[in-house]
Amino acid sequence: MHRFAAVGWSRLKYLILISLCLAGAIDAEAEEVISLALPIKCQPGLTCFFQNYVDHDASDKVRDYRCGGRSYDGHDGTDIRIRNLEIQRQGVEVLAAAPGRVIGTRNDMEDISVKSAGKAAIAGKECGNGVVIEHESGWRTQYCHMAKGSVRVNVGDQTTTGQPIGLVGLSGDTEFFHLHFTVRHRGKIVDPFAYGVPENSCGGGRSIWAASLAEQTQYRPREIIDYAFAGTAPTMELIESGEIAKHPVTSGSDALVAYVRVIGLQAGDRQFLAVQGPGGVSVSTNNLPALDRDKAQFLIIAGKKRSEAAWPAGRYSATYRVIRDGAEVLRKTFDVEARAR
Repeated sequence: MHRFAAVGWSRLKYLILISLCLAGAIDAEAEEVISLALPIKCQPGLTCFFQNYVDHDASDKVRDYRCGGRSYDGHDGTDIRIRNLEIQRQGVEVLAAAPGRVIGTRNDMEDISVKSAGKAAIAGKECGNGVVIEHESGWRTQYCHMAKGSVRVNVGDQTTTGQPIGLVGLSGDTEFFHLHFTVRHRGKIVDPFAYGVPENSCGGGRSIWAASLAEQTQYRPREIIDYAFAGTAPTMELIESGEIAKHPVTSGSDALVAYVRVIGLQAGDRQFLAVQGPGGVSVSTNNLPALDRDKAQFLIIAGKKRSEAAWPAGRYSATYRVIRDGAEVLRKTFDVEARAR
């Protein structure tokens, strides 16, 4: 009787020990998971946009954490873009995503598109001007493509969450104004949208963004980043420079054109852009065929040149739609009034 009781007590002590070890391991894991603030001073979906996510496909194909195509081969971070040069010149702050210590900086590279500079000019310095911050429990964050001379911290500095550390720029291996934000844990790349995601899965893992950012960091397969009317034919160069704003629609404009710039369009998407004048009169319609491949960004326009002495007075409206498999997946309506010069 006593012998069996002794055996039972030994087994109970063993089970308690295992439970305590497991609980300790779980607590340790919970303690070491970082919580990240947004590393750029902007409003996702309004003044900035998630252009590319971490690539989860080990082959030469591409897969973001939701099994979409919002990435490119080997991409190891999150790209948060701003609209144009005019906004960049006003100064968009890059922020420390968590408390830590600065362990690396670069601050002397020119702000120039890699299309102009060439890959050879930035070899080994693809991050451009940037900052690396070391956090507790083996975490590191890296901030790339910052503006020349804008980095505000030095190696050894302690940072606090939300502290400005520089400005968004165009340095290093980039063709558009954005912050490339990389997260590493004990040397391994981590997708902040999908921490701990199993290999070859979709929608797994969990977000390590601060809970307050849940709505701002939600996944959007496609996103409109620019839409407006212009008094001239819009081009990507005019839009990215911000110069398009210098061509408003007036009654005497040479043209009246609506434009929409979209990111994340997928193969098979069909786009429609229709412009109507006062009284609902059709001005122009652009119905595009289904896309043959995914598009990182796309510009669609609809409008016409002025053929009369002036545009009829009144309000002009535009409606943009994206149709996929017979269902509408994206829509935007906007308008403008043709005013006297």
